[in-house]
Amino acid sequence: MRLHRLTVTAFGPFGVTQEVDFDALSSAGIFLLHGPTGAGKTSVLDAVCYGLYGTVPGSRQSPGTSLRSDHAPADRPTEVSLELTVGGRRLEVTRRPAQPRPKKRGGGYTTEKAQSWLREYHPEHGWTALSRSHQEIGEEIGGLLGMSRDQFCQVVLLPQGDFARFLRADAEARGKLLGRLFDTRRFAAVEERLVELRRAAESRVKAADEQILALAQRIAQAAGPVADEAPPPETRAGEPGLAQGVLRWAAVARVGAGERLDIARSALAAAEERGTAAREALESEHRLARLQERHEETRRRAAGLEGRRAERDRCHEQLTRARKAELVAPALELRDEAERAHRAAVVTRERASAGLPPALAAAGPDQLADEERGLRAQLGELDAARRAELRSGRIDAELTALDRQSRADDEVIQEAAQWLAGWESERDVLKGRVESSQEAATRAEQIAGRLEPARRRLEAARRRDALGAREQAAEEALTVAREHAVRAHETWLALREQRLRGIAAELAGGLVDGEPCTVCGSAAHPEPAVAGEGHVDRATEEEALAAHQRADRARAEAENELGLLRERLTAAGTEAEGPDGGAQPSGSREPVTVAGLQEVFDRLTREHDDAHRTAARSHAAREALAAAEREHLGRLDDRQQAERRAAARTSRREALEREQVMLEDELVRARGECTTVADRAALIERRARQLSAGAEALRTEYAAAERLKEADGRLADAAFKAGFDTPRAAAAALLGDDAQRELQHRIDAWQTEAAAVADRLAETDARDAAALPPADPDTAEAAYHLATRQVRDAAAAHSAARERCSELGRLSRRAEEEVRSLGPLRQEYEGVARLAGLTAGTSADNERRMRLEAYVLAARLEQVAAAATARLRRMSAGRYTLVHSDERSGGRRAGLGLHVVDAWTGRERDTATLSGGETFFASLALALGLADVVTDETGGVRLDTLFIDEGFGSLDDQTLDEVLDVLDSLRERDRSVGIVSHVGDLRRRIPAQLEVVKGRTGSVVRQRGAMAGPPV
Repeated sequence: MRLHRLTVTAFGPFGVTQEVDFDALSSAGIFLLHGPTGAGKTSVLDAVCYGLYGTVPGSRQSPGTSLRSDHAPADRPTEVSLELTVGGRRLEVTRRPAQPRPKKRGGGYTTEKAQSWLREYHPEHGWTALSRSHQEIGEEIGGLLGMSRDQFCQVVLLPQGDFARFLRADAEARGKLLGRLFDTRRFAAVEERLVELRRAAESRVKAADEQILALAQRIAQAAGPVADEAPPPETRAGEPGLAQGVLRWAAVARVGAGERLDIARSALAAAEERGTAAREALESEHRLARLQERHEETRRRAAGLEGRRAERDRCHEQLTRARKAELVAPALELRDEAERAHRAAVVTRERASAGLPPALAAAGPDQLADEERGLRAQLGELDAARRAELRSGRIDAELTALDRQSRADDEVIQEAAQWLAGWESERDVLKGRVESSQEAATRAEQIAGRLEPARRRLEAARRRDALGAREQAAEEALTVAREHAVRAHETWLALREQRLRGIAAELAGGLVDGEPCTVCGSAAHPEPAVAGEGHVDRATEEEALAAHQRADRARAEAENELGLLRERLTAAGTEAEGPDGGAQPSGSREPVTVAGLQEVFDRLTREHDDAHRTAARSHAAREALAAAEREHLGRLDDRQQAERRAAARTSRREALEREQVMLEDELVRARGECTTVADRAALIERRARQLSAGAEALRTEYAAAERLKEADGRLADAAFKAGFDTPRAAAAALLGDDAQRELQHRIDAWQTEAAAVADRLAETDARDAAALPPADPDTAEAAYHLATRQVRDAAAAHSAARERCSELGRLSRRAEEEVRSLGPLRQEYEGVARLAGLTAGTSADNERRMRLEAYVLAARLEQVAAAATARLRRMSAGRYTLVHSDERSGGRRAGLGLHVVDAWTGRERDTATLSGGETFFASLALALGLADVVTDETGGVRLDTLFIDEGFGSLDDQTLDEVLDVLDSLRERDRSVGIVSHVGDLRRRIPAQLEVVKGRTGSVVRQRGAMAGPPV
């Protein structure tokens, strides 16, 4: 991967467009990126990362932060464009983050979505657009680079502080960094999966043991008394011999249950024999008791029959007379029907005669019919008068409606005149409301534009005051940390000097007779040195060194924290002063206070709320004006319509009045003495109906009298023929069907009972049983119940014994099945547990107690150490070599140790013992080696452009030359290296430079000492 050109606009500290020509800088092989603190050196590297991945490294794009420059005008969008060659393809990536922009219509801001563009350059066709999708561009760039964002930031940007901590870190911290770079999560996943499998297998084995124990408990419950004689084995889940012990005890329980079943079977047979004999005796007593009771009941029924014989004879006589009277019943019914019809005809005739005129009270039916026909003729003559009367009524209703419409139109005209009189003033008032609400909306938008900057200034002032209080505490902490670091350094130097003075005694402690001395080579040791009073050993010196390093790290952290606080304090103060605050000369104005900014913010908030409330009434005011204008037009139209309707009603009223006069003369003649023609017609119709009803009633009465006379004659003949003296006697003997059936039923019941009693009196077995002593079924029943209880108890005992045997057999078979299934589960658990312990480093077979992921990372670390050593030798003039160590430290597991071999002493020591400058070039060599290994790991993507962060200030001149020689040697592989540093000596040594200059209006970049890049 080679970078060609970077263009940033409104990004970070860069308010205007800045362009970096990496082709020109890379032509020198090594170039320097420098500038004052806070100028934006890191922002250049952030822009490279953002162009490739759409995000910036680390926490610099945490929630709540923005990539947009505060120095850029509102209408200038934030944009990053990066041109590079990767995978043999020349690409250009342009990205814009989500950012606010002014609205195209009206005031205020709107948020513009993030955008991305990807183009590719072809020598024949020039630039060609590929995609505008974030996802597609991310997949394309990620596939070509073969690295994630974290890997890219680690192997291309080379943050030296991370690798210095890496050299001094423990195995766990190294493992986290290496795991993130080499993506060994799959090996950790294998370990976790094996642990899960082991737990699952263990739970299955435990569940199987618990199942066997549960079956043993159920067998004990099913065995009952057998379990008391042979108690189950006392074992727990996981104990050896559990399965076999449960099976042996189950066999013993089954044998005991079988013996008890045989005993219960014999007892049941004896009880059943006694029960059969008792049942036969009880049945014999019950049969004798029934026969004796039957004979006694027969005697009682015979006596009862004899007592009811007179009643039976009376019923037979009454039924015979009733059947004779049935011959006279039709004549009786005919005579009663004729009498009822005659009485009804007389009542109807009397009612009809009461409504007739006195002159016609004695008239016959023919005379009344003639009078009715005359009245019907008069009704026909009134039809024309009725039609005239209906028309007159409709004319009256129409005239009334015209009067009502006239009054309504008069009201409409009067109301419209009153409303239109005040229309001009009402319209002026409504227009004034609309104009005032529009002015308030404009004022609200203007205040809203001032409100957000005021809020940001207020929040910045609050942060400034809070950071100012924290700055003093940080300064005091830094002073304490510096003093502690100086004391720790002096203590370490003193102890080291004291140890060196007594080093002879320390070396003499390792002498062995007959073996050569490591200093002089002699095998004879005549006078070995002896440690004097206050001798300092190596452990004491290393402890002092560790204390010095801890104090130095604490000092550096305190300095970093104070620097960050001051930068944040400066930024907060600048933001609190506002956009015009920085233009004032230093000391020309007092810092703004939180109270003052709060007052301004509250005032703007109140003004904005008032204007917003007034503007909110704009829609209602416009609607009211539109409604009033619509009503004005409606009122004018209503008045015109009412005037036209009034003119039409006048002509219609005159025509109706003329027609009404002509109809009234005709109606006076037709009404006569009645009020209306309808009343006159109703009167004539009522008189005609009365005459018709009177004539019909007279005819009906004459016919009913004739039928009554004929019925009396027929009834007298029928009674004489049936044998009755008079018709009244025949009527008295007549009975209904229900009464006859009741008499016949009583006669039949007496005869049936008599036949049954005669049959039972002829039975010999009941007569013989009556001659025997009385039966005693109660005593036989008590004996039978006793025998039944004994059979039931014996059967229950036999059933319980049989069920116990069956249940014990079933549970024993289940126990055998569980034992057979437990074997494979236990074998599986042992295999998985052994493999999980081996990969987790807890097994005895794992001699170095290394986890699988640590083993893989150790192999990667060994590759990194080998690659770093090639450069470390040159930087240290052949003195130092990095080696990987898999020895265990204390009680921890082995695998990720990193030591340095000092060629001057021939000893291997921890990397934490390196000095500041040695730590820097060792970490630099480690970073370069890691970059090579990660590059090979991710597919061998060529990295032609690298950046190295700060750290050169800790090197002396000679070491600096050696380090620069190593970096310059990277040009042999056609690489370019960018050094980010404040060291002034590097500006003289490295001619190609990229300087970042900060100012009040934003930072700018300047390139110098570099050749112009090739044309695009």
